[in-house]
Amino acid sequence: LSVGINCALGPKQLRPYIEELSAVSPVFVSCYPNAGLPNALGKFDETPARMATELGDFAARGWLNIVGGCCGSTPAHIRAIAEAVRGLPPRRPPQIEPQLRLSGLEPLTVRPEANFVNIGERTNIMGSPKFAKCILAGKYDEALAIARQQVESGAQIIDVNMDEALLNSEDAMRHFLNLIASEPEIARVPIMIDSSKWSVIEVGLKCLLGKGVVNSISLKEGEARFLDLARRIRRYGAAIVVMAFDERGQADTFERRIEVCRRAYDLLTRQAGVPPEDIILDPNVLTVGTGIEAHRDYAVDFLRATRWIKEHLPGARVSGGVSNVSFSFRGNQAVREAMHSAFLYHAVRAGMDMGIVNPGMLAVYEEIPKDLLERVEDVLLNRRPDATERLVSYAESVRHQEKSEEPDNAWRNGSFSERLTHALVKGVADFVEQDVQEALTHCGSPLAVIEGPLMAGMNVVGDLFGSGKMFLPQVVKSARVMKKAVAWLTPLLEAEKQSAGRARGKVLLATVKGDVHDIGKNIVGVVLGCNNYEVIDLGVMAPADKILETARAQQVDVVGLSGLITPSLEEMVHIARELAREQFTVPLLIGGATTSRMHTALRIAPVYDQPVVHVSDASRAVPVVSQLLNPETKRGFVEQLLMDYERARDSYGRQTKPLLPLNEARARAPRLQYDDLPQPQFLGARSVASGKDFSLADLVPFIDWSPFFHAWELRGRYPAILKHERHGKQAQQLFDDAQALLDRIVTGPLLQARGVYGFFPANSAGEDVELYTDETRTQALAAFHFLRQQIVKEEGSPNLCLADFVAPRGAGPDHIGFFAVTSGHGLSDLVTRFQADHDDYQAIIAQALADRLAEAFAEYLHKRVRREWRYGESEQLSYEDLIEERYRGIRPAAGYPACPDHTEKRLLWRLLDVERSTGIKLTESGAMWPGASVSGLYFAHPESKYFAVGKIDRDQVADYARRKQMALFECERWLAPYLNYER
Repeated sequence: LSVGINCALGPKQLRPYIEELSAVSPVFVSCYPNAGLPNALGKFDETPARMATELGDFAARGWLNIVGGCCGSTPAHIRAIAEAVRGLPPRRPPQIEPQLRLSGLEPLTVRPEANFVNIGERTNIMGSPKFAKCILAGKYDEALAIARQQVESGAQIIDVNMDEALLNSEDAMRHFLNLIASEPEIARVPIMIDSSKWSVIEVGLKCLLGKGVVNSISLKEGEARFLDLARRIRRYGAAIVVMAFDERGQADTFERRIEVCRRAYDLLTRQAGVPPEDIILDPNVLTVGTGIEAHRDYAVDFLRATRWIKEHLPGARVSGGVSNVSFSFRGNQAVREAMHSAFLYHAVRAGMDMGIVNPGMLAVYEEIPKDLLERVEDVLLNRRPDATERLVSYAESVRHQEKSEEPDNAWRNGSFSERLTHALVKGVADFVEQDVQEALTHCGSPLAVIEGPLMAGMNVVGDLFGSGKMFLPQVVKSARVMKKAVAWLTPLLEAEKQSAGRARGKVLLATVKGDVHDIGKNIVGVVLGCNNYEVIDLGVMAPADKILETARAQQVDVVGLSGLITPSLEEMVHIARELAREQFTVPLLIGGATTSRMHTALRIAPVYDQPVVHVSDASRAVPVVSQLLNPETKRGFVEQLLMDYERARDSYGRQTKPLLPLNEARARAPRLQYDDLPQPQFLGARSVASGKDFSLADLVPFIDWSPFFHAWELRGRYPAILKHERHGKQAQQLFDDAQALLDRIVTGPLLQARGVYGFFPANSAGEDVELYTDETRTQALAAFHFLRQQIVKEEGSPNLCLADFVAPRGAGPDHIGFFAVTSGHGLSDLVTRFQADHDDYQAIIAQALADRLAEAFAEYLHKRVRREWRYGESEQLSYEDLIEERYRGIRPAAGYPACPDHTEKRLLWRLLDVERSTGIKLTESGAMWPGASVSGLYFAHPESKYFAVGKIDRDQVADYARRKQMALFECERWLAPYLNYER
């Protein structure tokens, strides 16, 4: 099999798409583009040489298996291309974990980490009276408008059903889907063909533009019919929804649900040849709150069945018709909306991937009145015997408060900031221009409005969405409000641009893609700005194409890249290559905590033929930039730089030492005793938050102040640094200013701290730590994967691995803990307010304090954990003891020396449900957002200690990739800084 981007544009325009396609396609990749873009006469101007150079570079980078030319190509083009790729090895397709992949005109990949996929239900003639009326009256234009509205509201799939006794369902399905095919705004999403008649389903399958879904088949007519339909659907290439029905009828208990789903899954995978990722199981969302005793566990059993499916039927997805759960409260919209939102909240937590939902009947979970939410969840989760009666009583009391035709505009009485937040959360655009105009008079500039109240509102939306309390349809509406507001401000932003005198040079700064840490970059920007350099700051998470595009459009003199986490090092190499390929001639600055002069010399400088300078701190930025931009000093500076890098490379070669084979390193593992295995007070995860479980003031005594000064490049240890002979006075002033702001933050409170932590039964198996569902240890839950030191040590010194600190199987019932904490909620607002007042000093202090509070939170929580793990109950530690970590146990972090692989965070996030509990999100590179966040693992062994894995060799990387079931090239990419060999 092969997939390609062919007969479209020229090779230069296809470059980013081919690069991305080659990284994700499990099959061969082809590229035979046009000979450039058509000119005014419709001819193609790309020369054979230029076309061959681009395609040859694609092949040299390992992106292609098949190459050629299309429109405008001549025999000369083909000869040049053939010569350019001669002798180059073809691309080796990566091993990609299968995912449910659907498409309309655009692809939709349903990954395990993806948020809930919303299936629009309003093009279902059985569920939407308005749609039915349109179809029966032949008003297909109005029916299309309903479909379009669903997509605009955020439906990622639309469900089309034409099952109506008075209708020729086959003709209606064919006609409607053909009309959709001519509407790109609708056709871009996949279609779910929903019918109980095979003839209707087959007509629909013949009309689809991409890969759709059939809803549904079941076992109610027996295995032979089930398998026959599954094979037919498979031939059409669609995914399959399986309803939990069999010959005995609808599955309505947990036991029946899992029995039918297991049977259907086995038949599909073993006999019908359906890939597991194309199976969508619907364990039946049934109505609760009916007053019938047998119905009380319907929702609970759906949630249990969902968890069971995700654990026992690998690859299968789970779906359901959400509105079914509330049918007993038809006519009471407030109660139904609350039931849908609350049920969806718990179902997504249980593993539900998608569902049929009406976005108009979905409340924001966080905004459901607490008394209503309590009664709704009592019914859904069957928490008390009188739950239905209490909800019915509540529903009657609020029936008269149902939504009227006139909207409730009481929210208009709030401040402009509150009104904008409300408008963004609710997706109300009616008053946005009026409110933005008022905000402009208070904030003083269009940029301040965007970075202040508008971003504050979007942060609320982001927090609610990230924690599962808002869903995609609502977020799409929020984005529309934001776009309308920015559109109104755009002319004013353009008018605001004016020259303030000739700058010494123009510097572009960016934190690279996947990374969110920017305190150091912000300090560099302030320092350069104070020295009359024009600074263009692209912020965090900046992709390579945006950096290059901005650098060229703005004609910058210098590009500066920043990053904190180790995957950022690889991204910097990639950007340097792209700068070279695009023939940039500007110097490149490299900075950030994980960067180094050695890495810059070894990996980045060799791929870019312009000066590449590692800037170790902000104080060096100005002299470096000034020397690079001064023709009189540049040559000497660059010559010295190249000599320094050459010496660094020579030095590195001399420093390289042979490593132990993995088997020998394992033989040198420490011999530890496991006779002291404390038992934690609870198992599972617990959430904590400031204002509820503790105050920010409780964290202050745990602050380690030394790194705060280091962020400002004042070296020394607190409190001695306050008396430093050279910069003690500046340190004291900075400390006083920080104390003043810290007091405001704590008493406000201006920030919120949230965390989650937990304990799990565990035992080690080699370099892995296996987790279990409970203390019986009969059922595996997950496994963490660690690396072992391979460096040659003195005789008697062990080669360590974090798994050594957990008792192996058979040595006793051990445990492991995990945590994730943040103090970053509210920081964006605080920093924005300072920046709006042009007070970068206070803004950076705020960022540095948030980081310190996050680390203090981790220390505070670790103290609590040691007590709850029952080995630290008698601790009497001073501040110095805490700072020096003079206690039993460690809390190493994934992505750092003892566990250098950032991908291990993903499992931690799933086990603790971190995003929902804390609002902390993981970027594609494993960075945590908000940036003032800390996560890690807890080990309780009395001999556990911190260490660095150091360099590792091919044998361990291959073994690690096998244990993680990760493609070797992917594993090497994540561990690149630690490899003892060239990839």
